[in-house]
Parts: sequence; C-alpha cells; structure tokens
Amino acid sequence: MTSFKLLATTALALVTGIVPALAQVTELGAGEGQLNIVAWAGYVERGETDPGFDWVTKFEESSGCKVNVKVAATSDEMVALMNEGGFDIVTASGDASLRLVAGGRVQPINVDLVPSWKNVDDRLKDAVWHTVDGVHYGVPYMWGPNVLVYNTETFKEPPTSWNIVFEEQNLPDGQSNKGRVQAYDGPIHIADAAQYLMFHKPELGITSPYELNEEQYAAALDLLRGQRQIVSRYWHDAFIQIDDFKNEGVVASGSWPFQRNLLQADGQPIASVIPQEGATGWADTSMLHVDSKNPNCAYMWMEHSLSSNLQSDLAVWFGANPSVPAACTDGSGKSTAESCTANGMDDFEKIRFWTTPVSNCAQGEGACVPYYRWVSDYIGVIGGR
Repeated sequence: MTSFKLLATTALALVTGIVPALAQVTELGAGEGQLNIVAWAGYVERGETDPGFDWVTKFEESSGCKVNVKVAATSDEMVALMNEGGFDIVTASGDASLRLVAGGRVQPINVDLVPSWKNVDDRLKDAVWHTVDGVHYGVPYMWGPNVLVYNTETFKEPPTSWNIVFEEQNLPDGQSNKGRVQAYDGPIHIADAAQYLMFHKPELGITSPYELNEEQYAAALDLLRGQRQIVSRYWHDAFIQIDDFKNEGVVASGSWPFQRNLLQADGQPIASVIPQEGATGWADTSMLHVDSKNPNCAYMWMEHSLSSNLQSDLAVWFGANPSVPAACTDGSGKSTAESCTANGMDDFEKIRFWTTPVSNCAQGEGACVPYYRWVSDYIGVIGGR
C-alpha cells in the first residue's frame, strides 16, 4: 500500500505539475462571522430535514460563524463552484480533490491547528486523494461505497449482480428492466462500467477502474451505450432519485446509502447490496479554498467536523463510515459498532475509491485515458442529458 501511495503521488506531481506548498494559516484568530460550504446533499444538517440530526446549530452558537451551504450534485459541479470562488470549504470526493489541488484552488492544511486530527482513521490520514508529497490538502470527513439500491417487492431476494442496471433483461417480477433503472449522471460512472468488466471480461486485463488504456476504455463506453437504452434517468439529485423510487417506477439503481436510508425511513420497500462485482466508493475530504475569506471559521469547522458526536450522527444519517473510528463505539452519538459494520467499516480494502484518472498510470507513461476524455465522452454517451 505504501509503495502504491508513493507511486500515485509522484505520478500525479509529474502529470499535473503540483508543487507541494506550506499551509497559509499558521495560527488562528477570532471567527469572521460566517462560513460558506459546498457540500454533498445530507452532509451539513441543521435539523431541517430531521430534527434529530443537527450539527450546525451548536457550532454557530459556539463559534459565532453562520454556516451557509450550497449543495452540489456532482464532483464536476463542486470543482466549477470552487473555480468560481466565494466559498471557504468543499467536501470533495477523490475524483475532485486532486483536480482542486492541481488547479491551485485549495490550500494546504495546517493539521497542528486541528487538534482532533490525531483521532482520524490511520487509513485516511495520508490518503492519496488529499495528500501530495506528505502535505495534507484536506481533513477527512466521511467515506462509503456506491451501493445497488433496489425495490424489495420487485426483488424478493437481493440482486447478486450489477447486470440488472447495465444489461437489458427481465427482472424477477417478469417485466423488463427497460425504463425502470437509473445510472449516475457523472463521468466517474465510467469507472463503475470498468469495474463490472473487470469481473465479467477478465481478458481485458483491467486492474483499476480508474486506469484504462484505449481498449479497456472503449469496452467501458460500449457497455454504457447499451445501458443508455434501458435507463429512465441519469440521476444527480439525491432527492429527485428518492421521488423516482417512490413515484416513477424505478426499481434499481446505483445510489448512495443516504437515499436508501431516507426511503426506508419513509416506509418504502427498499434495500441495498454490494453485488459480486464489488463497488466503487467515495472518501470525502473537507478542503479549504486558497482564497478563503473566512479561514478562522473554516478551521473551527474542520475541528468540529471531526468531533465524535458529529461523525457518529452523520454516519447514521448518511449510512456511511466515520473518519474518526471511535465514533462507532464511544456512545457520543447515534452510531454503534453494529451500525458501522453494517455501513461497511470493515470493507475499506474492498472499495475502489473515486480517483481522478490521469494519462500517466501504472500501465505506463501516457498509457491511460485522462479525465478530460471521460468528461466529453460520457456526455456523448448519455446524449447531453
């Protein structure tokens, strides 16, 4: 693992020209009065969706920093918003974080100013999606798998394969899956197709769904073109997908535990599974904008984000895993050892976390298809939706 991290970090530096820098903030002062965050849906809650989940109100009261949240639906949207500026923090996934570093949009973090850094999961502290040559560009927030969410009335037994959302077929209820399944509206979904092919077409020689040569990449696009014929919607808004499962006849889709949890809480016949092919996943990092106007509030929030209580409640709310392992067992919030196990806390090594594809990869210099191609080609596949 260590050699892989060094290889990945060095390759990224060579490809992107990233030169590690020193943290801009050396000491903290008084809060500036506000904090502007770009976040995934469900990540920054103040009790408006469910009064039982609120980790903003007390922070505002204790810090004097009013929290403003802009929800982003995709990693590409997060990158675009950070490029525009006006935000302090973004909860970036691995397919966005290194792009933000390479683009000079985020600044190194002074972990000495984040006392709870010592409590972070050791598997995340030096993760390649936020660390370059030993310099940390973010604070780990939450991680988890992309799961297959399904309707339990359609599937009396849990599906064993992702094929129900990739290939046209009749489902257990005797009806076709055409028009009843969805796929993610983001170029990183190409990795899900590649992972599916890793299992079903080993002759392609795919070893990482984020490192694809031209032949492997073409096969993934072909699979996605077939998927295009059966999907009813390419989803990017979690709440619209929830409505589609409830009211529009959707019975299966790649999704997040967040949607599954809200659907189950609403009494819907919904469950999720990681099929035999495995799962991609996300490990999200709180990153500080290079031109943040509220760095003191931002550092206060990053420390707050690692509090065991917040991590514990967020893990239950989102159906994900805390970046602070003690949050599973210390009784500070709603998580338990059992709930963390159910969310996949022990499956870290099985998940292929979102990573920004670059041309120089383990297959050789210039051997892999870079992310800008993923963006343009995926738009072509889904027809610009």
